[in-house]
Amino acid sequence: MNPFRIFSFVANLFVKLKVHYIRNTRHWLKFMYCTVGITCFTLQAHATNPTPLKPADNTSSAPTSAPAAAIGTFDKSKVPFVSIPSRPGLFLLPPAGPGYFSFWDMVTGNKREKPPVAPYAPFALLTTPAYDIDFRYLATPGHEKDIFDPVKRINFGDDWLLSFGGNFWYRYTHETDSRLNTADINNDFHLLRTRFHADLWYRDRVRLFAELLDARAFGSELPPLITDRNHADFLNMFTDIKLANINNGPVYIRVGRQELMYGSQRLISTLDWVNTRRTFQGVKVFWRTPEWDVDAFWTRPMITEKGNVDNWDTQQNFFGLWATNKPLPGHTIDLYFLSLINDRNITPANLLAGNILQANADTHTLGGRFAGNFDNFLYELEGMYQFGRRSGLDVSAFAVATGIGYRLPLPMNPQGWIRYDFASGDSRHTDGRSNTFNQLFPFGHYYMGFLDRIGRQNVHDFNAQFTMHPMPWITFITQYHRFYLANERDFLYNAAGLATFRDVTGQSGSHIGDEVDFRLNLHVSRHQDVLVGYSKMWSGDFLKAQAPGVSPDLFYVQYNFRF
Repeated sequence: MNPFRIFSFVANLFVKLKVHYIRNTRHWLKFMYCTVGITCFTLQAHATNPTPLKPADNTSSAPTSAPAAAIGTFDKSKVPFVSIPSRPGLFLLPPAGPGYFSFWDMVTGNKREKPPVAPYAPFALLTTPAYDIDFRYLATPGHEKDIFDPVKRINFGDDWLLSFGGNFWYRYTHETDSRLNTADINNDFHLLRTRFHADLWYRDRVRLFAELLDARAFGSELPPLITDRNHADFLNMFTDIKLANINNGPVYIRVGRQELMYGSQRLISTLDWVNTRRTFQGVKVFWRTPEWDVDAFWTRPMITEKGNVDNWDTQQNFFGLWATNKPLPGHTIDLYFLSLINDRNITPANLLAGNILQANADTHTLGGRFAGNFDNFLYELEGMYQFGRRSGLDVSAFAVATGIGYRLPLPMNPQGWIRYDFASGDSRHTDGRSNTFNQLFPFGHYYMGFLDRIGRQNVHDFNAQFTMHPMPWITFITQYHRFYLANERDFLYNAAGLATFRDVTGQSGSHIGDEVDFRLNLHVSRHQDVLVGYSKMWSGDFLKAQAPGVSPDLFYVQYNFRF
């Protein structure tokens, strides 16, 4: 038996033992979470009103100016160690002030000279995992007080820190032809999601993190998606152990269930748009310094089971090496190598049709990315090449994402991007080669239109984005996309990477359609956001031929609360 198979066997044994443990302790954990949640809201009810202080600079998540609270070699101001998220593509330069940075600031007359230090981005969607939300500023004397401070960084003696946190959202959605069905069915439904986590640290050496998720959907005319529902399960449950310090940077190993998020999130994302988010199970070793972030991981994606304890997908192994260099403030370089080994069997019908991306493949991805800004000039370039074997065919595929943007020095902080995204397709699956790019585990919803009809596979996307902040607490974003098939004889793939329509003759043309997206985010307070959005697609020649009469649109309203 080779070492990889031995490791897989041991990992399988480990997860079976853990599932057995979860089944026996699940009700006790639910009781514990409920009890702590009630305690949190009791603390809120009895808390004094926050005293506005002079806001601190939040250009960096880490409280580098915090005084040392060291005990021996243990500095509490640097614990827990968190990874600062990389900028996505289409990033914004936030308003710098002065002004009101929340609706609550405006109501209370709390005009600030610059944005306040806050752990959460002022937006309803937040892909950052809960374990990387940074509350270390609470170790800085004179920080702005908050009603939930008592449940953060609770000290037990000199060596232990304990924190609690959570998130609740509600979303109403109205869809028309959103799944490209020709029956003209409107789909109105509601989503509820609750998350709660506990985070325990022993010095800077050991961390135990557990996060419960409950996702529910109701009122839908169409069958709910698998990503809509997951009743009382674990989103994250892992242990971190510090291995060493190398070049003034800690090295940790993380074992257990964990979310993954890297770089632009085009290939690996937590996928916050969906009700259940995306998570994996496995092992990761990571090293952090001011100049470098380096991760090596081996995981398996989790299978969402609405009424049962989720288990990992034993037919997929996902591993890789990701390095991020920060040469200058505001600039990022990503270099990575990723492998997805998929042992699923493919059906004869799909094999005959050439729909082979979802099974029986060893896909290796080599890529790099440059992103940043020179003052008001914004830029990004990412290239990805794939090779390997897929259903007996040699894989050779690639994708490119590039764009430039500019922030106008005008009121309301206007900014614009002009972009081009490409992912290769396959002209003929009987020539011994497979040229369709595999998007892996992306945040496709963010990049390829909010209707989720287009994935980063066999596509040209000519797109633009414009944003502005009428007030610092109001964010308006609009995007325009013009989609074409990269190869007229390959499938159209949706945001989940699934094949939808195909014309093997190529006579339906390549123009998929045009989409416009509008989003308006109202940052109500530090803990609350309201997001309103509308998306509309106009069919091109390809969709008119393959799905005549469809006219997809999407409207949604979302309320989000975090603590």
